[in-house]
Amino acid sequence: MDKPPNDPSAVGSSAQGSSTEPLIELRGVNKHYGKLHVLRDIDLTVGRGEVVVVIGPSGSGKSTLCRTINRLETIESGTIVVAGQPLPEEGKALARLRSEVGMVFQSFNLFAHKTVLANVMLAPLKVRRKRKDEAERRARELLERVGLASQAEKYPAQLSGGQQQRVAIARALAMDPQALLFDEPTSALDPEMISEVLEVMQQLAREGMTMVVVTHEMGFARSAANRVVFMADGQVVEDRVPEEFFTAPSSARAKDFLSKILKH
Repeated sequence: MDKPPNDPSAVGSSAQGSSTEPLIELRGVNKHYGKLHVLRDIDLTVGRGEVVVVIGPSGSGKSTLCRTINRLETIESGTIVVAGQPLPEEGKALARLRSEVGMVFQSFNLFAHKTVLANVMLAPLKVRRKRKDEAERRARELLERVGLASQAEKYPAQLSGGQQQRVAIARALAMDPQALLFDEPTSALDPEMISEVLEVMQQLAREGMTMVVVTHEMGFARSAANRVVFMADGQVVEDRVPEEFFTAPSSARAKDFLSKILKH
């Protein structure tokens, strides 16, 4: 059985007990690609233990927003603070901060020539300088946690897309990050594989992991998020609890967006 543990409480549950202490803060953040203004004066605070789901139409700036939080994308103006520290420009300080903020991408970005186990062990060995036996023990624990303990010696190409994405989540967790960023983690997956990845994410939400999730999965947004951030044209249009957003969106843009996606 290589499914993650199936917990019936996953459905309809949301992360509980998030504190108001800010872990991630964006203030007046602006970003251009040439003449295109992709992020417009973004203000966003993510509390420690909160799950914030970012949704919106294609081209609204969601993925760019996610990628600015660990400086995979630079910004032109504004400030980003993570765990009380302004985001460094570059160098060792940036590498240190990136190790506190894990990232799970749309494409799995696993090393094809390394086993699943070696993929999960790599960053703790290289960045955290952990002993090999310690890194291996932790990696096996995490593979167990995502339902893939029996796949440790396989290579990424021998796994399904859903399994590869769960390995990517285990790899991000191996650094013991303070927060996880997910940039459309299920959009490259076949429909039957999406649920196995979302189950792992649901479990992380229940355990109190701080998460910023860019996704088209409205069921996950409804059940796991503390807040839904709706973006359009590079701006945060709404930032509300899921129940309010899905039942009574206040903006015309959000109403239009929801009317299109909830029909399908």
